[in-house]
Amino acid sequence: MPPTLASLVQHSALKLTVRAGTDRLDTPVRWAHASELTDPVPYMEGGELLLVTATNLDAENPEAMGRYVRRLAAAGVAGLGFAVGVNYDEVPQPLIGAAEEAGLPLLEVPRRTPFIAIAKAVSSQIAADQYRAVTAGFEAQRELTSAALTGDGPAALLARLAAHVNGWAALYDASGAVVATAPDWAARRAARLTPDVERLRERPAPASMVVGDTDDRVELQSLGTGRRVRGALAVGTGAALGTAERYAVHSAVALLTLTAARSRALQGAEQRLGTAVLRMLLAGQPDHARAVAGDLYGGLLDAPFRLLIAEAQSPSATAQLADAMDTAAYRAGETLLMVPEGERLLVLAADGGAAVGACAAFAEAQEERTPREPAAAQESDVVVGMSAPAGPVAVSAAYKQAEQALSVARRRGRALVEHAELATGSVLPLLADDAVRAFADGMLRALHDHDAKGRGDLVASVRAWLSHHGQWDAAAADLGVHRHTLRYRMRRVEEILGRSLDDPDVRMELWLALKVTTPPGQ
Repeated sequence: MPPTLASLVQHSALKLTVRAGTDRLDTPVRWAHASELTDPVPYMEGGELLLVTATNLDAENPEAMGRYVRRLAAAGVAGLGFAVGVNYDEVPQPLIGAAEEAGLPLLEVPRRTPFIAIAKAVSSQIAADQYRAVTAGFEAQRELTSAALTGDGPAALLARLAAHVNGWAALYDASGAVVATAPDWAARRAARLTPDVERLRERPAPASMVVGDTDDRVELQSLGTGRRVRGALAVGTGAALGTAERYAVHSAVALLTLTAARSRALQGAEQRLGTAVLRMLLAGQPDHARAVAGDLYGGLLDAPFRLLIAEAQSPSATAQLADAMDTAAYRAGETLLMVPEGERLLVLAADGGAAVGACAAFAEAQEERTPREPAAAQESDVVVGMSAPAGPVAVSAAYKQAEQALSVARRRGRALVEHAELATGSVLPLLADDAVRAFADGMLRALHDHDAKGRGDLVASVRAWLSHHGQWDAAAADLGVHRHTLRYRMRRVEEILGRSLDDPDVRMELWLALKVTTPPGQ
């Protein structure tokens, strides 16, 4: 703690006596300064203990003392030390009254206590406080460094930091999403600061800003090297940070920057290693892939995983998906293998893990934000195909599954399709593209033209006959006509199409054409 008026009064060698402002003795003292000017305010910065002998003051004049003391109080002077036995044998009552009225602490300095002794006492206490702060700062730095090296992610570091500043701390990724908080209750408070973090990201790194009020002061610090912001650190306290707390925050910023912004060479090496592992898996060499993966990706191959293929017209769109999945995996402590392949992104992610969940959430948000027909896809749209759960020996099959799911996602205008969806439900959605619709329209056009001229209801008759598996009585009853009428209509269908309904391929093509061209609900 910095020196206060109380600590100076309690200093046994100074022999100071309080004459006014006993309830303000906890005021910090930034320095002690002697001045006999009638108006020393222009030379003050605030927080000083002003020492006077009243050589040039009319200390017996209540009006003059009132003006003098009020200016000192308004300038933020911490207190006034009045030396007795020099110009006045005791502290003049007008000065005491003015100090009481202004709320300015007034200390009586005995003749045997030189002003230099008070200045030395203040200086010594300030130096001791700074030494304690620096020592505490270095201790915090050691503890934070130890926490960063444990491999437990940022949570341990944030917990140590929150304890050092007696508040809370939160880490944000490059997108402004909360990665971790300490303590856990700070998560909701940290989430409300996302707009402030986004504003901080717009500033060149390093950048900082203070938000909140005196009861909930939050300092935001950008993380990153160069001009690119790779994340942010929020530190919430009930007051401005002291020297020791400032050391701790700066240490945390440096450590988190090193953790979040690994060197480009290391990132490139990891990416090349991941590419090699994936290529070996696709080539049917799981043993070699596992040997190359080592500790970096080996854990991912020990449990079922999903293979995802993502593509978009804009590289920034797939980069956003990659950031979302990478952040989720980082929070959950999951291993993630991502390999850029031209406009595509190939990903191996733990089945049922946080990264796969982040991909699903990203796709859902995209579909809610921009519902559109498949043909109207934009550059910002990401399309993802996901395989069924697989192991190292089945990566080639998983790749084909993801390719098939990706193809279906494009045709359906979906952001994400899992391969499991292709094996369940109806096959008809798989045929819902322009080529199939064109075939169906062409096959049924002649029958629709016949019906439009009022010569019979051939399309409805074909639908009823096929739906009843060629049973004449059931189909005729459904249409409300005699079975001979239905037989006549079906002969006309054969004549118009030039094909026999006894051919199962013809019946299949007609049925699919009817299903593709039938509006939903009919």
